[in-house]
Amino acid sequence: MNSAFAGLLFGLLGAIALIYLLIVVNFQSWSDPFVIVSALPAALAGIVWMLFASATPLSVPALTGAIMCMGVATANSVLVISFARERLEELGDPVAAALEAGFVRFRPVLMTALAMIIGMAPMALGLGQGGEQNAPLGRAVIGGLTLATVATLIFVPVVFSIAHRNYKRTATAPSVAIGEPNVA
Repeated sequence: MNSAFAGLLFGLLGAIALIYLLIVVNFQSWSDPFVIVSALPAALAGIVWMLFASATPLSVPALTGAIMCMGVATANSVLVISFARERLEELGDPVAAALEAGFVRFRPVLMTALAMIIGMAPMALGLGQGGEQNAPLGRAVIGGLTLATVATLIFVPVVFSIAHRNYKRTATAPSVAIGEPNVA
């Protein structure tokens, strides 16, 4: 049992590291992936809180649920940060970009999290024959996503605005239509 825990804990930490490195390649930045991953400690806190509140021991299904929760929490943070980066390029103000990203991406993030939470509710209740076997998985996902969603919608935009506080918009050359003389 200890080897299974060690393997899943290693898998959880490895998943976080691989997620970070994958996002570094995708965003071509070291700071934005840090902002995205900043929601994951809240997910871990939610998992621990839910397992403690429901008196559920740490088990292999609970750690599997933790890995699932990390994936959904990361996807939600990517939604917010990718939109914030687009708005930052247009507005040039990181605080305005972060606020707009939080408001505009509120519904998609909430819908994704609620779909997963509601879908895991029957499993978390552990009703029926053998239902208690997979209940820790559902409980871990529900607890983790609850706090990760709050962190994604409130904490992640704040971290984004702090990480980009020194952002200066680069001047772009005026566009000239093809075939038109460039008269200044």
